[in-house]
This record gives sequence, C-alpha cells and structure tokens, in this order.
Amino acid sequence: MKFTIIGKNIDVTPGLKSAVEEKIGKLEKYFTPETNVNVTLTADKDRHKIEVTIPVKGKIIRSEQVSNDMYVSIDLVEEIIERQLKKYRSKLVNKHQTEISNFKKEYIENEDFDDEEIKIERVKKFDLKPMYVEDAAIQMELLGHNFFVFINAETDQPNVVYKRKGNTYGLIEPEE
Repeated sequence: MKFTIIGKNIDVTPGLKSAVEEKIGKLEKYFTPETNVNVTLTADKDRHKIEVTIPVKGKIIRSEQVSNDMYVSIDLVEEIIERQLKKYRSKLVNKHQTEISNFKKEYIENEDFDDEEIKIERVKKFDLKPMYVEDAAIQMELLGHNFFVFINAETDQPNVVYKRKGNTYGLIEPEE
C-alpha cells in the first residue's frame, strides 16, 4: 500500500508515520500493493483526528476518528475500516472485475465474511420545493433533522443541506 500522510496543525513525526503505516498497513491483506491510502492527521487542543481515505475503483472507503490521543485515533480508524470491509464486501467487490480491482484475490474469494444486506425500512416521498440555501437550513432546523433535500432556487438543481460538527452547515450540490 502506498501512503500519503498529511499533518494539519501537527508535525508528522517518524513515530506517527510508522504508527499509521503499521496500523493501517494491517489492511494490506485486503488490498494490492499499488493501492493508495490518503491519511490526514489533525490536532486541535485535546482533539486529535485521523481521516483515512482509500479510493478503490469507483468507490471510496473512508473513516475518521477523533480522540484526545492521536495513537488512540489511529487504532480506532483501522478497526472501523476493517469492519467496513468485512460488512460490505459483496457491495464493494464485483467478482467479475478482479483483474482491475485494488482488492486482493484472497479477499474477493473468501466466503467467511458475513455480508449484511442493506434493508430499506421505510420510504418517504415528498415534493421538492425550490428554495434558497438559507431557507433550506432554517427548514431543516425547524424539522429537527440533520439534513434536508431541496431544489436550489438559484440553480434549479437538487441539493442537500446538512448539519456538521461544531454547529456549522454543509451543502451538497451536483457538479455541472
């Protein structure tokens, strides 16, 4: 696996680098050697965050973990990604495209993983009304939801406004 490790508000010391490569390197049993792993380490006071992104043929495997110790965050993120790989193996892997995949053949052919089916429990239908982003954020707050789907009055495109950590908001809009 090829690591790209970036530090924000933190120096990536040789100790941190080796901890990331050792811990995340345990995932090597699932991936081919040419798989890229992007790691971002961020430190703010007592908040140490690691974000790991692994692009794999049309999909992205991603996890972020926060704790008061970077080494704890590194341990946690590896466990989460491994759990994702075991849980969603059949969704991530197209067995007919193994030769162009970043996954190792052993991972693809291993039947021991318990794939969980994703079950949609409830379907909601509603009219998407054109509104401005700020109005959509207010509507989301009034409903007590963490996200809100709407038609952007300025672009006529479906958008999603969502609540982020730290009481901020995010907007998802399609590329043009």
